[in-house]
Amino acid sequence: MALLETITSPAALKALPATQLPALAEEIRTFLVTEVSKTGGHLGPNLGVVELTIALHRVFDSPRDTLVFDTGHQSYVHKLLTGRHDFSKLKKQGGLSGYPSRAESEHDVVENSHASTALSWADGIAKGRRLSGEADRHTVAVIGDGALTGGMAWEAINNIAVDKTLPLVIVVNDNERSYAPTIGGLADHLATLRTTRGYERFLDWGKRSLARTPVVGGAMFETLHGVKKGIKDIVAPQGMFEDLGLKYIGPVDGHDEQALERALGKAKDFGGPVIVHVITQKGRGYQPAIDDEADQFHGVGKFNPETGLPFEVSGRIWTDEFNEEMVAIGRDRPDVVALTAAMLIPVGLDGFAAAYPDRVFDVGIAEQHAVTMASGLAYAGLHPVVAVYATFLNRAFDQLLMDCALHRAGITLILDRAGVTGSDGASHNGMWDMTLTSIVPGLRLAAPRDGEQVKLQLREAVDVSDGPTVIRFPKGDVGDPLTAVRSIGDVDVLFENAGDEVDLLVVGVGAFAGMAIEAGEKIAAHGRTVRVVDPRWVLPVSDDVVALALRAKAVAVVEDNLVSGGVGAAVTLALREADVDVPVHTYGIPKRFLDHASRGQILEELGLTADQVVVDLEPRL
Repeated sequence: MALLETITSPAALKALPATQLPALAEEIRTFLVTEVSKTGGHLGPNLGVVELTIALHRVFDSPRDTLVFDTGHQSYVHKLLTGRHDFSKLKKQGGLSGYPSRAESEHDVVENSHASTALSWADGIAKGRRLSGEADRHTVAVIGDGALTGGMAWEAINNIAVDKTLPLVIVVNDNERSYAPTIGGLADHLATLRTTRGYERFLDWGKRSLARTPVVGGAMFETLHGVKKGIKDIVAPQGMFEDLGLKYIGPVDGHDEQALERALGKAKDFGGPVIVHVITQKGRGYQPAIDDEADQFHGVGKFNPETGLPFEVSGRIWTDEFNEEMVAIGRDRPDVVALTAAMLIPVGLDGFAAAYPDRVFDVGIAEQHAVTMASGLAYAGLHPVVAVYATFLNRAFDQLLMDCALHRAGITLILDRAGVTGSDGASHNGMWDMTLTSIVPGLRLAAPRDGEQVKLQLREAVDVSDGPTVIRFPKGDVGDPLTAVRSIGDVDVLFENAGDEVDLLVVGVGAFAGMAIEAGEKIAAHGRTVRVVDPRWVLPVSDDVVALALRAKAVAVVEDNLVSGGVGAAVTLALREADVDVPVHTYGIPKRFLDHASRGQILEELGLTADQVVVDLEPRL
């Protein structure tokens, strides 16, 4: 029997002799490559944390001790070691989530797929348990070096550092830096000294004693302390953390399981907050991942495990349209600059960066800073384009409202992966953005229906200088262009079977325009007169949409966004304010979190298909 098959719980892992752990780590890596190649998923990050996760579960006692991963895409090994071995439907309907999930296991606490939050969670958990008289339960936050670029992580560290008795271990998973192993010898000895209360008492005694020595005592203590700190700085780059008041262990070889156990054991026994700095290699043990310069197989689709090559070559995606047009705009407009929050390639700014490297700013995982910095760039006379996933705009709403819109800053926000994205689960569906942006004064939002419109509306957006503009488009392949029959003002008519007056006006928002046409045609086949339109700029609701609604007996709005507070709600309000007494039927995403599944499965479940809209709408006409 394979070793991995025997690991059904952390207790079984603890019972395994240390001599068998390298073999277990090799089995886990083979399992991950084999299984993720069939389903897709986050491969590189998990290959890098095999030994670290083994050590965590051997030193700590989950679920009594709490492990919080930031972000949760590095939790696949954790799932295996807590008995979840069926990866056959990873990220698919009815299968394992790609992130920790409370519904799956008592070992999962934070369903964490938005970065930089784990330290705040851990701070709250540790303090809550101490208040409940459970100070012997440890809390561990595993945070990547990338997630540490987020401001929220440093807000948490600022509070954690002042609590000297908090039983909290922060593991910094640093997979971007090479290093020389620092196990044994002086490094191990100094790590031991730093994590013993006796050493702290010695320093306190020295400070008190030397302070009583006239004139030179204080200087002697500072010199002694400085020498000690200087020696440690030679061995390990802990200065920043210790300056904050946090004890530091490391750097530790993240692929030496026994060294990790020693370091984590010292941190556990210290009795206060400790940073354990672990150096890992993303994609460890799988050469195609290591050789992948872009992101070491951070997130992959199905691929051939023998070669690392994808089974399917993806077609042209929505992001490609944006990428290409940004390069062209950059050539025409030297005032256009771009910002990304650690997502240069995924959001399609790599082309612009290659062409105009001095005009791109990667701010790390700091969407709030990106939006406010963009407002500053706009004030300085530039036109910034900020590209983020739609779900991550949530994090920068205050900055969009108060720093950007209040100051009428001419910036453009590009929201990639808008609407239902599916397999990454509840947190990654870009279903909130139009609801949030609908309440921002002066903001204009475009939802392109196809690739050509992405390019046209991007051009239109960067021409706006008196307030924020937003362009949102979905994940996946972009279809053929949807040609307008004609235009009425700013609105494109995509289908109509009558003259001026119609029974039904269907407003198709963005990528749902195709579905709106299909639904409109089906209703027209039932003898109704129908007009299907794409407003193009959907927020605020244009006067042209209101005028068209006045010539219809009913209006239907279909959108890939929350139905609560979305475009349908905005159309309803605009008609009411214009005294247009026409019923509005809205079709969008209900106000609930969506389980992971394919986009098609989710839309089917929600009734967001042409057939289901027709079935619901026909009796109401």
